[in-house]
Amino acid sequence: MSYKIEGSTPLTLTVTDDGAELNVTSFLRTVFLELFQAADSDDGFGQELAEMHALAQSAQTQGRDSHARHEFDERMGKLIDEFADGGTIDLYAGGLHQLRDAAAEIAAPRSVPGQRSAGAA
Repeated sequence: MSYKIEGSTPLTLTVTDDGAELNVTSFLRTVFLELFQAADSDDGFGQELAEMHALAQSAQTQGRDSHARHEFDERMGKLIDEFADGGTIDLYAGGLHQLRDAAAEIAAPRSVPGQRSAGAA
């Protein structure tokens, strides 16, 4: 079962065996379109992304408190702010209520297939 969540970027919450899956495809599509536009209008943007890749690899090798990790985190934060609205998806009253209702329904106890009800033997 899937639930549509309205907002600035529509989301879908789908029931899974272990809980739920939040589909953020429309949000990611918007982010990628912003990145494509930046790459088209800025010749150095591809180079910046390549540098970010190198920083990420260096940060993984050097560890959490390395200069590379701090620089990567700072630059990534700026990219997220610029291209992904700070990493947030706005939910307004209707969408927030939809998310609340869907989460409550998904989190409610449900029977496990093959499990007998109490007293049945």
